[in-house]
Amino acid sequence: MRDELLGRPLIDVDVALREPEQSARAFARRSGGVPFPLSERHGAWRVALDRDRTVDFTPLPGTIEDDLATRDFTINAIAEAVGSGKLVDPFEGRRDLNERSLRAVAQTIFDDDPLRLLRAVRLEDELGFLLETETEALLREHANLVDRPSGERILGELRRLSPSGYRRLDELGLLRLLGGSSAGFDRRAACDHPDYDLVVVFGKNLQRFPISNETRRFAQTLLRAEAPADASARAVHRFRRATEPWSLEALAFLGENAFADEVLEAREREPKKPLVRGNELGLAPGPEVGRLLAEIDEERAAGTISTKEEALEYARRNAGSVRGNG
Repeated sequence: MRDELLGRPLIDVDVALREPEQSARAFARRSGGVPFPLSERHGAWRVALDRDRTVDFTPLPGTIEDDLATRDFTINAIAEAVGSGKLVDPFEGRRDLNERSLRAVAQTIFDDDPLRLLRAVRLEDELGFLLETETEALLREHANLVDRPSGERILGELRRLSPSGYRRLDELGLLRLLGGSSAGFDRRAACDHPDYDLVVVFGKNLQRFPISNETRRFAQTLLRAEAPADASARAVHRFRRATEPWSLEALAFLGENAFADEVLEAREREPKKPLVRGNELGLAPGPEVGRLLAEIDEERAAGTISTKEEALEYARRNAGSVRGNG
């Protein structure tokens, strides 16, 4: 109801009624959606639709007013009797929508579900609202509960925050309790990667959360990255070898976006095929082959070799030697 009143696109809809499963299955048949139980314990069902839209069907054991009294903020405690157009608004949520204010439905909202501490800031961030004074005081009193929800639920809220949202978390004392800091935004460039802000905020502490292997590799790449020594083809190649496919993200993280053009140009010039393959070097399989192939790729990027013959000659000259970083 909130998003409809704000004129925002409706992505998820909540329907409270007596028979959630029966209604969800009937709606799914009519809409072509996919029904599945959302909570075995509470009897809630969800129907997944196209374009990431969802409709949740939740039990209504008592009155709609009783149901709304369990919600978090007044702007989320507004209902409409289906088909009537009549609003049920026992906590004056419409007034708070007009005032762009986030106000708690009850003093117990954060005890009932500590994830609401993060959701409060996320709603401020997404909607451009501001916590009402007493609700902000209530949030600060319960800040020590912020790490109680599961890591998956915490990440779900954090991923939806902008840098301003993270700064607000910091201001309210919540971010420190999760092992993060928003100070990195002051010295690092912006980036569109969905996990970039998480790395900026949490750094190595991101490992505390149940992140995917892909996110873990992304974070490790950025945290280990060292800026190119200069704009030469050789230096840029070495940097890319250590950071691709996230070289541009690593530059933003390091505050070295001045090298972005060189990275993009190097990607454009990337050869489609290697000059030589490992089985052509005349060496037994092992680390030595990998080292020589990497060196040949670097020399090719630097422009010192350009043919297969030159690559093989380089391998003959350098087999068994260890090259320095110069």
